[in-house]
Amino acid sequence: MFEQAFKNIDDVLWKEAGCTTELDYTEQTSWLLFLKYLDGLEQEKATENAYKRSLRNIPDQPAADPWGGARAVEEPKPVAKDPPGKKTKASSRTN
Repeated sequence: MFEQAFKNIDDVLWKEAGCTTELDYTEQTSWLLFLKYLDGLEQEKATENAYKRSLRNIPDQPAADPWGGARAVEEPKPVAKDPPGKKTKASSRTN
């Protein structure tokens, strides 16, 4: 797989780019590989940024309440206790 790609790069560098020595060839090949790496890195960052932008388009919605409007939004009021002067059946039996 990579052998054919390198062979194509070799042909272009030796024939068209004017590489006359092995040092020129090595330098040019290194630059090509480095630029290919940078290109892949930029594409990866662009994809990640596009994904993050797409997440911002999702509206924030509160959790759905299965009771709908039947449940009060505010906290429930505390239950009133019996007034201190009033006796109940349970309290009159103990006396």
